[in-house]
Amino acid sequence: MNVKKPLLVLSLLVVLFLAVTQSVWAFSDTKNDPNEAKITELQKRGILNGNGSNKDQFGPNGKVTYAAGITMLVKGLGLNIDNIRFFKKPEVSDSFSMMKNDAWYADTFIIAAYNELDLARDTNPAAAMTREQFAHHLYKALIRAGNFAFNDLGVVLKDEADVNPSYMGSIQTLITTHIIDMDASQKFNPKAAITRSEAAGWLFNTIKYVEEQPQMPVEQPEPSPLFDLKLTTTAVNNDVNAVTISAQAPNPGYGIRIASISFEGDQAIIYVEPTYPDKDKMYPQVITEVKAVTYVSSAFKPVLGESGASIGGSTGIIGDNGTSAADSDGTAASAAENQ
Repeated sequence: MNVKKPLLVLSLLVVLFLAVTQSVWAFSDTKNDPNEAKITELQKRGILNGNGSNKDQFGPNGKVTYAAGITMLVKGLGLNIDNIRFFKKPEVSDSFSMMKNDAWYADTFIIAAYNELDLARDTNPAAAMTREQFAHHLYKALIRAGNFAFNDLGVVLKDEADVNPSYMGSIQTLITTHIIDMDASQKFNPKAAITRSEAAGWLFNTIKYVEEQPQMPVEQPEPSPLFDLKLTTTAVNNDVNAVTISAQAPNPGYGIRIASISFEGDQAIIYVEPTYPDKDKMYPQVITEVKAVTYVSSAFKPVLGESGASIGGSTGIIGDNGTSAADSDGTAASAAENQ
């Protein structure tokens, strides 16, 4: 019995299958590109798409617009706003004056804004990104993706004078972590437009860094010294209620203040935080009641948020004396006191 022929056929089928599989993922214009393998891997992960209407081509030598570049960063590093609670739907026009709320990149830039990628309010989504701009926003995305320990080593750039000083720290960190490189003459060419191939290579290196580098443990916040928190409401008039938050503290040196107020539906969720004793003073160790007062529109039902927590909200500007100016959400003077 001749078994060689079936084995030969099977081998040919395997080779054919592998060739077809590889061609499905490979862009038609990235062959021999220095970042070909990285581009293909990002494509497999669903991070990169084709260039414009031609999904078969990547355009590796093309420029990277802000819309495309920031989308790459947000998708590649998995940034999101899942843990942020909003009392109104966020719109991209809230943060960026040149962007429309129905644009394809709107959600991406909302996420970028809340993840503090350091984008200017007048960012033009159609503008080409330079190497230093992409590097800076890449670094900002990296530090949102994990808690890493970077070394303080610096490198000498022959064209350092051409680098925006605001971006220098980001570029230095990415070079020392081997995410990006200088050229053979130790120049970074910061003002040159970054190509799609370069951007993909840098992004791939960053993703591998996140996946492979150990992260520093996140310090857990100390428990609040305040306990037995209570909320009481007193009508000031038909339109405004005085809301008092009281708590017990270990000694008279502690206080309490309104940290933020979040408006959700018909509720005004009030978050408080402790103020701490003066380290240069001695206090009797006597359980002390502390209070903070704010004023909320009677259209809202005041409720107490999680003890010791603070989220984005509206409290006005709190000065050194613990008072707060009125703001547009219906809160007025807020004061903290010991009794």
